[in-house]
Amino acid sequence: MILSRQRSFIAQSVHYQWYKHFFTIVLIVLVLYTSMHVSETNFTELLANTDQMGAFLQKLIHPDFSYVPSLIDPLIRTFQMSVLATTVGVLLAIPLAFLATTVATQNGIVSGIVRFLLNVIRTIPNTLLAAILVSMIGIGEGTGTLTLTIFTAGMVSQLLYESIETIDRLPLEAAESVGANKLKTAVWAIWPQIIRPVLSYSFYALEVNIRSSTVLGYVGAGGIGIILNSSLALFKYDRVSIILIAIFLMVVLVDALSEYFRRKLA
Repeated sequence: MILSRQRSFIAQSVHYQWYKHFFTIVLIVLVLYTSMHVSETNFTELLANTDQMGAFLQKLIHPDFSYVPSLIDPLIRTFQMSVLATTVGVLLAIPLAFLATTVATQNGIVSGIVRFLLNVIRTIPNTLLAAILVSMIGIGEGTGTLTLTIFTAGMVSQLLYESIETIDRLPLEAAESVGANKLKTAVWAIWPQIIRPVLSYSFYALEVNIRSSTVLGYVGAGGIGIILNSSLALFKYDRVSIILIAIFLMVVLVDALSEYFRRKLA
């Protein structure tokens, strides 16, 4: 009797799971169909351009290695932009992170205003911010560096104030018990607990900035992205290929160094 009930329960469970999966598949198909209809997506046109795709890939897989010497200076400038933006951005992010948390300020109004401003900064995409600054300041590496600096300050400050929120509160209580003001409490009770996160987030920001700096050139914000954009516009796909390889190698190198130092800090 018990065995038959168990078999019946298992059979019902199997049927329920089958209906559940079937309903999920039908729902996914309906969502995809609706999305294609609303966006007017036509896969027939996509498949009709396979010849053009093949011609593009045929040129892309033959990189122009003779163009490598021309990439050294733009790569160096791109790296310099990223390093400078990361350094200045982190230096700005540290005080902003302290102001954004009530652990340091003990003032909800101040922390709320700072967090709102940081949320506004993080809401603006890098490319849009770079385009705005190019319109205001002009093209060049300076605009790209400023864009990455603002982005870094917004990103790292959020990560830091979240780290500050989770620190050990006993050193703060000890500092306050001996009459330390907010500045001394921040320097002697909070800062020692977030040194490692600061260094770790700095390397992470450098990785992100290296990638982002290659895109900012599309709006005239300097770096190797300008050469990449011009090569695509001139249909120099062999140069595009070698530029992409150079960017990939630089990113891989920075990622490896960043991972090495983060492990040392762990």
